[in-house]
Amino acid sequence: MEKMKLYGFNNLTKSLSFNIYDVCYAKTAREQKDYIAYIDEQYNSKRLTEVLITLTSMIGAKVLHISSQDYDPQGASVTLLISDHSMIPAPETQVAHLDKSHVTVHTYPEYHPETSLATFRVDIDVATCGEITPLSTLDYLIGSFDSDIITMDYRVRGFTRSIDGKKVFNDGNVTSIQEFISPATLKKYDAVDINVYAANLFHTKMLLKEIDLQNYLFNRDAYEIAPSKRLEIIDNLRREMIEIFNGQNIY
Repeated sequence: MEKMKLYGFNNLTKSLSFNIYDVCYAKTAREQKDYIAYIDEQYNSKRLTEVLITLTSMIGAKVLHISSQDYDPQGASVTLLISDHSMIPAPETQVAHLDKSHVTVHTYPEYHPETSLATFRVDIDVATCGEITPLSTLDYLIGSFDSDIITMDYRVRGFTRSIDGKKVFNDGNVTSIQEFISPATLKKYDAVDINVYAANLFHTKMLLKEIDLQNYLFNRDAYEIAPSKRLEIIDNLRREMIEIFNGQNIY
């Protein structure tokens, strides 16, 4: 695509909110301990930082500063201050704040006392200025986590001007977030769009179609569980996912 010739700096701000829910079954004390070990491995600040650094590289930005924190018993937060444009390091260099953006990730553990389901939420927010768009990183983000439910919001704010002085409120031809997700990934999910085109607001939510119980257990063979109990666990998993997907209590 040919780049649009702009008058001065591109003042459009593009924000992506990417949220996943990882649901697991952990009933016994050993399984709950294994669950925490799994969270510490998959969602610790070191790994999350690596994910955000790769994301930053994918959108052509540069990391300026990293802040990270792990929590007890589980969970982490990471914030990256990034530059949308290449910079020449020098002691006297001054960079305006508008030349910077940020990427953040926060995690939220939650446990259901009756069904023994544990839900771990990961929120990633990417804010960029100018021509950079974070939508190209969606396949990478989805593949980086065990994503049972995914919700994504993309918004373009502000305006810039073309060389002839005309206001430009969106410099990209976006009709759906799903356009930036591979068909192979979309095939695994039920996906729904809720878009407000006049406001440059795009929302997509996705629900995993198939549940393989073994993927939701910790150091336990699914066939060690009685058939009726397996069906009960799968039913509880599906109910939990449906309610999270719809954002309301249904059952």
